[in-house]
Order: sequence, then structure tokens, then C-alpha cells
Amino acid sequence: MATGKKLNDALEENFMTASKFSLEIENIVKDGSLNYIEAIVMYCEEKSIEIEGVNKLINKPLKEKLKYEAQKLNFIKKGSRGFLAL
Repeated sequence: MATGKKLNDALEENFMTASKFSLEIENIVKDGSLNYIEAIVMYCEEKSIEIEGVNKLINKPLKEKLKYEAQKLNFIKKGSRGFLAL
């Protein structure tokens, strides 16, 4: 079982996971003057991540924050079940 944990740790360290991505975005927003949308775009540009594929890396809490921010910026209607296409 210890080997399985080592493998999971190695995979998470070398590959981007939803939790790792969300933590990185939270740190960018907390440290700077960027909002969540800007932080995601900047992070993807810096790490050469295709913005079209980033939706797989956004966990539920980050999605909720993005939705709130998009509503605040009038990108989507309040109370809308619409989604923000990244």
C-alpha cells in the first residue's frame, strides 16, 4: 500500500490536479490584485496550459467563486444556470 501512496504523490507532484490548480489560483488571487478569471488566464499563459482544457482542473468551490464573479461583472445573469465558457 505504501507503494501506491508514493505513486499517487509522484503523479500529483508531476501533473496538474484540480486541487493543485485551485490552490495555485487561490494563492494568486490572495497575493495580488487579480480576480479569479484574470488569475486563471494569467496562470494558463505562464504555464502554457490551453485555456480551453482548463475546465477539467476547476473544482466545485472554484467554480462557485467564478460564477459569483461572472455575475458581479455581468458576464452572466444573476440566478442564471448558465455556465461560463473558459
